[in-house]
Parts: sequence; C-alpha cells; structure tokens
Amino acid sequence: MPNSQYWADTYIEKRVSPAKAIASIRSGQRVFIGSGCGEPQVLVQALTENANRFSGLEIVRLLGRETASLTAIADKTKDTSLNIRSIYLGSVKSESIARQQRFITPMNMSDVPSLFLTRKLPLNVALVQVSPADDFGWMSLGISVDVTMAAARSADFVIAQVNPRMPRVMGQSFIHVNNVDLIVEYEEELLAVPPPSTEPSEAAQHIGRHISKLIEDGSTLQIGLDATSQATMHGLSEKNDLGVHSQFLTDDMMSLYARGNINNHKKGFNEGKMVASMAVGSRDLYEFLNDNPAIDFHPSDYVNDPFIIAQHNRMVSLNVARTMDLTGQACAEASAATRFAGVSGIPDFVRGARRAPAGKSILGFFSTTETENGLQSNIVPQLLDTVVVVPRGDIHYVATEYGVVNLFGKSIQERVVAMITIAHPQFREELFERAKELGFIGAERNLGEAAKAVYPVQLEKTIRIDDEDITIRPAKPVDERRIQEHYYSLPKEDILTRFFCQKTIFGRPEMESRSNIDYVNDLTLIAVVGEFGFGKVVGIAESMKIEDLNMTEVAFSISKDYQGKRLGSLFIKKLAAATRANGISGLLAYTFPTNKAMISLFKTLPYKVKTQYEDGDVILSCKFNELA
Repeated sequence: MPNSQYWADTYIEKRVSPAKAIASIRSGQRVFIGSGCGEPQVLVQALTENANRFSGLEIVRLLGRETASLTAIADKTKDTSLNIRSIYLGSVKSESIARQQRFITPMNMSDVPSLFLTRKLPLNVALVQVSPADDFGWMSLGISVDVTMAAARSADFVIAQVNPRMPRVMGQSFIHVNNVDLIVEYEEELLAVPPPSTEPSEAAQHIGRHISKLIEDGSTLQIGLDATSQATMHGLSEKNDLGVHSQFLTDDMMSLYARGNINNHKKGFNEGKMVASMAVGSRDLYEFLNDNPAIDFHPSDYVNDPFIIAQHNRMVSLNVARTMDLTGQACAEASAATRFAGVSGIPDFVRGARRAPAGKSILGFFSTTETENGLQSNIVPQLLDTVVVVPRGDIHYVATEYGVVNLFGKSIQERVVAMITIAHPQFREELFERAKELGFIGAERNLGEAAKAVYPVQLEKTIRIDDEDITIRPAKPVDERRIQEHYYSLPKEDILTRFFCQKTIFGRPEMESRSNIDYVNDLTLIAVVGEFGFGKVVGIAESMKIEDLNMTEVAFSISKDYQGKRLGSLFIKKLAAATRANGISGLLAYTFPTNKAMISLFKTLPYKVKTQYEDGDVILSCKFNELA
C-alpha cells in the first residue's frame, strides 16, 4: 500500500478475526511468536486450534509460556504439523522441560536479533502483541521487546494482537501501524507471574544475604528469574543509589524503585533510566511500566550487548546456575525449581559485568537438590553429561547457602578447595577424595575439620580505619596461602614474639591447621584488606581449645603497618564472645614479659586477668564467669 495513506484508514482495513489472521499462514512457513508474558494468547490459541491443517510449519519463540500447548501438538504429530525452535527454554511445567530439549537453539541473547535481521533465519510471519495505537499510529510492544522487535521488523508478514491492557513502554518498543499487515483487536489479561505468596526458603535467604554483601551502593544490577534472586532483592533494602540494566524487569525491582533504593542516578550510562528488554511479573508491574519515563525497553542486541553492559558503573550480574563442577564450569539448564533457564543472556551479562568498572558477575545456586533417592549435591567433580553454559574462565563469584567464593584468577587446586567449602557438608569429603583421584588437588592434602564445619557468617565484621575497609572474619580453607604470606611478611622480632623461636619456614600442613578449622574447638580470625577473594591478610588471631581446662589458648600477629590500629582489641573481644558462646570457660595466652602489647590487650577485657610466670614466660588467663 502507498506509504502516504493515512494510517488510521489502513488500520480499519487491516482488522480481522483471530481465525482469519491465522488463515493467512501457509504450510511450510516459519512463524515467530511474541515472547514471554507478551505472548499474543488469542493468536496462539487460534494457531493451535488450526494446527492440523498445517504441515511443515516451524514455530520460533523465546521463552514460550505454553498457554496453548504447541509442544503437545509437535509431540503428537512427530513434528509433522509443526516443529518448534526455542531460543530460550522456559516452561511452567517441569515435565515438559525434558520433552522440549530437542527444540532448543542455544544462542547468546545478544545474537538473536541479528539472526532475524540478517535473514540468516528468515521469518515468514511474526505474531506479536501490542498496545493500542497512539495519535501518530505507533503501537508499543510493551512488556516484550527483547527479540520481538527484530522479528517484527524482519518478518515478511506481521500479525499484531492489539490489547488495551498492554502497557505503552518507553524506549525502542514501538512499531507503526503501517508496518503491520493484519490487526486482531482482542482484550485479555496479560500473562502474569505474581510474586510468590510465601517467603523464599531459608537456604535461598542465606544465599541472598551472602550475595547482598557483595553489592555496593551505586551498583547497576542485572537480576535473573528465580527464588534466589528474589531473596537477594529483599536483602538490598538497605542499599542506596542502585541502578538497573537487566534482561528482565520484575516486581522486586519495582518495589526497590518505589522505596528509593533504585534511582538510577549513578549508572554512568543511561542514567535516570531502568533499562530492560522484557517484563515478567504481576499486573501491578505492568501498570507501573505504562508511560513511565523512568523506564526504557530496548531490544536484546542492545540490552544484552557485553559492550553496552560493560559501560555501567559497578555492574553486577546476578544469575542462577543449576549445577557447577569443582573447576568452576556452570550448567544453567532449565529445572523445575527455576523454570526459566538455558544459555539465554547469562554469558552476555557474565562477560559484560566482569569488564565494567568495579563490575562483578555472581552465580548463585542451592548446594543440593532433593530427589527420590535423597539429597543430591549440585556441586559435582566434573560436568560430563550436561551443557556448560558458563565456562570456567568466565566464572567470578559463586554463592550457595554455605558461603561465597571468588574463583577469578584461581588455580584448579584453589578452585576445588573453594567450591568444596561452599558444598553441603554431607558431600565435602567425597568431593575432596574424587578431586584427588582426578589430579585436581595434591594427594597429600587434607580437608581436616573443615569437612563438616559450617562457616559462622555472623562473626564477620567490616570496619573502616584510616579511610580503608578492614574485614575481620573467620578463616576459610581458601585462606591458606594468604595466611602463609602473612607469616612470611612478619619482621623477625614479631615472629619471635608469636612463635617463641626464629621460625623461617611456614609449611603448608601448618597453614592447613589454621584454615581447615571447625569454628568451635579451633577458631582462626583474620583481618583482610582489599578485594574479596584477592585480599591481603594483615592480622591473625588464633584460638585452640585445651580440653583438660575447657579454656582456649589464643595468639595474635598483626602486620607492622597495621599495628596500633586497634585490631588486637577487636580480635580478642571477638574471640572472647565466640568462645564463650561455644561453652568454653575462658581465655589463656603464653607470651614474653616484654610483650607489653599482649599484656595490655588482655586487660581490655571485662574479666579478672590472672598473671603467672613460668620458665621466663608469662601466662595470662581469664574466666568468663569472673568479671573485673
């Protein structure tokens, strides 16, 4: 039709019923269906009802919600009537996930639009859902721009369901009436995924708390779709100046925006705007998006472009893995627990976030899955019979309910130790022995008391001294090398004071005894400065229970540059509180009479301190039931 024709006139001419619109599709064509919650339901229903009259139809979709089961038709007709090409596997039924495996087209989300636009995968028909036209003939793709925009621009024939309930979303979400071939006016509720009615599980909340500690004020967030991400979002209610650049917008993001935690002021790119390509949530979320100038939706080749992602300040990519191996390879295929998974946008955001200024990529997952045969570890020795979505070289932070580790720049042996520390205690020894068999760690290594220990995250504390953050926390097996480096850096006089001899060798077995601990009978606290996972140990406080006395012997060492900064006082108070909570009756220390710092340190405690002399040494002790 002539381009000069007034759009309102052509709009009337293009209106048809759902059945008539679907009748325009011919056998053998490739048909794109609008994605996610933007799925044009009435068109999909009409296509399903008429599927038997087609042969060789190929359905292309992204995150299909299975409102009308095209998968069942494909199964029933053995792909004769239609075949399905799923770019991003998603399902509302766990049993359908396994059946859909053959339909998956693994691709990074950032690459999908060009697949359509370059006609490498030519689309004959695109079925999309849009908002009503504005005064200029523009209709918004609303909650589903992602790859739908590229499909609408490149398809030979476009059929649009106009739904008054589709929000008009700002950004690159608009297509014009003149670029649509048929219009089906049909009002219906948009597909919605309301927030869960129950609180996230205890394990999910633990993961969320671990992750939220990594997220700083002023961070730009990308959040996946799952219970762990929801729990993390709940943990961000104390953060400030957060921004959003994410594949999905969710109700949790809307809530944080409403409370002022998200304001997009410090993104460094697209400031003032929440940027996404798709919304998955409740009707309240869709109303929030309508004509909201704080929201911009863009296609996936923009939102998921690692180059674009990397331009944001403190970009944090938060996604969920299903299984990881000891070397750090991650599988993120769909499961009944997550429902939304696959290659999708995870690698795009993992790589983009890692390259952003102070950026972080975080993968969270549950350490175990409940099966018919009992608990199954989600940390395995090797990923052999499943798809690797994120290769080990791209892995950064990893979190389970048992803690968080930084795998970037770590050797295989360091990765194995790190991954085992966040595995479920029931499986640690088994994983450790298997790692030895595979040559991932030395045969002489010993996991020791750390095999069953649960890291006491409540003992962590970050303080600011002289414009520097210092974290005091319990030692972990991954700290072995850093503890060793600390001792080698001590001046001779400090080594003598700490070890009562001029030690020159601090061997690995000795370091294991300080890092592979049970946090009850043996507890080592360390003071760390620098980036998580790469920090430098600047102080160590060690305690070991003496069974006969029910006392714990303590010893301290602090790097020369950090002496006089109250670290010793913080150490001894923390050790006293922790050991007392574990049912130990008091503290004990051996030192030289010339070690005035240690003697003074004990006297800062609110208990009666006894001083004894033995063979030229001073023995300091205090009981928790004897107040000063």
